[in-house]
Amino acid sequence: MFIQIYTTGGTFDKVYYDALSEFSIGEPMATPLLAEAGVNFDYKVTSLLKKDSLDFTDNDRELLAQHVHQATADKILIIHGTDTMAHSAEALGNIPGKTVVFTGAMQPARMQHSDAPFNLGFAIGVLQCLSAGIYITMNGQVFNVGQVQKNRALGRFESV
Repeated sequence: MFIQIYTTGGTFDKVYYDALSEFSIGEPMATPLLAEAGVNFDYKVTSLLKKDSLDFTDNDRELLAQHVHQATADKILIIHGTDTMAHSAEALGNIPGKTVVFTGAMQPARMQHSDAPFNLGFAIGVLQCLSAGIYITMNGQVFNVGQVQKNRALGRFESV
């Protein structure tokens, strides 16, 4: 099995510098997390963008869509910021023959108490079980595109 992993930045890869919440997007955390987990499958991590998803443009979504459509892998994981993840997933349109899963994190993977490792592992697990289509996985659940929203107050994703 081979999984293509695209990273776009977002909270998952954020590095905070001070209590005033100044941050930058660091190197993708997927590689060290997967190495630490000792996974036994082939994968490639490709950093497409290093942006907070609130700063995404239509051009950024087009770049993401081009990479997904042109990927030779049939299993694709996209690590994306949570604020506009649902919008980017919808913007991909229809991708026949590929299973695409979006995930992210509410807390940076570099923090001790982060949901990032769990979300990454869960996304990889369901990516192997789902039929072709585009999905969002957060908080231990799988959501269909167009039927999910982020609940900021509760810090989780929910069905619409």
